[in-house]
Amino acid sequence: MNRTSLFTLLLILSGFAVTGCEQEKKTAKVSQAVVKKYTQATTLEGTVSNNKGVVKTGTVEATDENGHVITHAAVDNGHYSVEIPANTVLPILLSFASDAGAEKLVVAVIHDTITKYEINPSTTAVAKAAKAMGGYTHANMTRAAADTVHTPDANKTTTGWRGDPTTQYGGWH
Repeated sequence: MNRTSLFTLLLILSGFAVTGCEQEKKTAKVSQAVVKKYTQATTLEGTVSNNKGVVKTGTVEATDENGHVITHAAVDNGHYSVEIPANTVLPILLSFASDAGAEKLVVAVIHDTITKYEINPSTTAVAKAAKAMGGYTHANMTRAAADTVHTPDANKTTTGWRGDPTTQYGGWH
């Protein structure tokens, strides 16, 4: 074996060694799930509505993902306000139940910086879809929101009417 062949063989072998090490590094990087929680007592508030409009009375219940009740509050003319204790781990669910026994409405709370939440049939559909996708994560909630909103595919991208005003409502008007 001449010197050039030996050098080439060494380069190839060192390339396999580097590639093998890089692959081990890539698989070794497993991200840990960050546990979000309220560091201090926080008030969550908003309105409750159904397909007929603002719901006048009922109860909003805050529960953890396993259904354990954290707190609850009465709905007053469509508005609610619940105090979430410090160190409450997210996600939590805000569920509305009316005195008339209508379908429960839900919103999933996944971010500790947002304090206003509307509870309505749309938020219920998003929460159910995210749960079916594997849980109340930011990625699942985003995907569920995009999938449950009835927006034409052309309007979900920059090539839709938002990116090109000549296609809004089928063209110039």
